[in-house]
Amino acid sequence: MPNRVKAAVIQLANQLPTEASCEEHREAMIQAHIPYIEMAGKQGVQMLCFQELFTGPYFCPSQDSKWYQMAEPVPNGPTTKLMQEYAKKYNMVIVVPIYEEHMTGVYYNTAAVIDADGTYLGKYRKNHLPQVKGFWEKFFFKPGNLGYPVFKTAYGNVGVYICYDRHFPDGARCLGLNGADIVFNPSATVAGLSEYLWKIEQPAHAVANGYFVAAINRVGNEAPWNIGEFYGSSYFVGPKGEFIAQASRNQDELLVADLDFDEIREVRDLWQFFRDRRPETYQELVAL
Repeated sequence: MPNRVKAAVIQLANQLPTEASCEEHREAMIQAHIPYIEMAGKQGVQMLCFQELFTGPYFCPSQDSKWYQMAEPVPNGPTTKLMQEYAKKYNMVIVVPIYEEHMTGVYYNTAAVIDADGTYLGKYRKNHLPQVKGFWEKFFFKPGNLGYPVFKTAYGNVGVYICYDRHFPDGARCLGLNGADIVFNPSATVAGLSEYLWKIEQPAHAVANGYFVAAINRVGNEAPWNIGEFYGSSYFVGPKGEFIAQASRNQDELLVADLDFDEIREVRDLWQFFRDRRPETYQELVAL
């Protein structure tokens, strides 16, 4: 397993007016991503992740059941199958955030993880769901039920945390305890208080757990909801909390970073946070 990994994320604006059909949105967003996927493959990217619900707009400001039609099975739906082909073509691990249909009427905010040979490894389902104005996620998603899995890929151990999850350090710690080398956090987050937190929480997770974090956010405004500007600013941060690479605030972009996974051992041997944990004193964390 290589110690140096070339990783990348893609941030994009939604491609169509929201009046378009779900199938039109899916096709447009996939077609918009393909040139960036191919660009990543030609640059030798080994790990790639897209933004939250990448096949369409962030539809959760509405409570319109039309958007249930965006959901598709994972892994047997067309989008996951297509990304397996690209993963194999470019020998690249791909994290695919998607609206999942588990069964009719049961939907999850999910990310499929595909290994570099095109093998589907499994999925993470978003555990923490906001239910506030502009973010009516409990109308669209059931809370995740798969815990905090870490996937052993050809290039390292990959964890996933999705958007609102990032406000909860507990799951971020679980991903560290489960062996993550890097955690991808695909998001759809708008300007306001969250932009300030965007620069704090995930570097803190990286430091507390001694792993890399890749934070992905979409760009642009999405009418008719206009809940705010999706401010992009996707980035990679290392286990010392240092910013390695950061994307623009408002441009479609492929952000590539070279990560040295040897730094994980270096940091954990220096800052012995895992050794010095006292889980027997943390009972309040799981008290109902």
